[in-house]
Amino acid sequence: MASLPLTWPHKGWDEKVVLEVVPSHRKPRNMSDRVALRLVRFIFLETIAGIPGAIAGTLRHLASIRRFQLDQGWIKTLLEESYNERMHLLTFLELYRPGRVMRFMVWAAQGVFYNTMFVTYLVSPSFCHRFVGYLEDEAVGTYTKCLEEMDKGRLKGWTEEGFRIPEIAVRYWNMPEGKRTMRDLILYIRADEASHRGVNHTLGNLDQTSDPNPFMDEMSNKSHMQLAATKPAGLEREEVLKKYAR
Repeated sequence: MASLPLTWPHKGWDEKVVLEVVPSHRKPRNMSDRVALRLVRFIFLETIAGIPGAIAGTLRHLASIRRFQLDQGWIKTLLEESYNERMHLLTFLELYRPGRVMRFMVWAAQGVFYNTMFVTYLVSPSFCHRFVGYLEDEAVGTYTKCLEEMDKGRLKGWTEEGFRIPEIAVRYWNMPEGKRTMRDLILYIRADEASHRGVNHTLGNLDQTSDPNPFMDEMSNKSHMQLAATKPAGLEREEVLKKYAR
């Protein structure tokens, strides 16, 4: 092998250039760039965000069957969270279709993240819920920044009069007439992420086998998501136990 000529020999690096490399990326220069960057971030984010709820719900479902016991109402909330994240993804896919490179990146990221989360949830469910709570906090920040850019006129493609959000979004969120702009859609999705943040921080505070899920819709006339969205740090265990008078 040593005697074979190198096809493309490296020309080496100037030491100054090597030392001056910093993390960076190409800044969007126009409306098209900004919209593309946002959609790529949203789509990649949602392909990952839909995994934790599915894993937690599945493992708790199996545990409930194995122990011949109820799960204290956690399964439905967790699977609904996963479904909600998938609806975010399906909505954005109506606006942007990823190419092969991004599909491969999603496939690889899901493989690593799913298996890591699966094993970790078996070891420490509370840690996983806390991790997801912080992950959702980042999602809230991402969508908040998007709203700020829209308000500053940097995403004009989404604010033009003729722009229409996907019909799947109108049906899923039951968006009323006059509230069907892209800004309204991002507000709805951000509220969803805020709800997941509150739910997971709460679940991370509870005993993973015996404490009840305080976000069961049957316990209130309003969706649990309304309450959870207003609790960024989650409910403390004492609040939950007091609610159920245990």
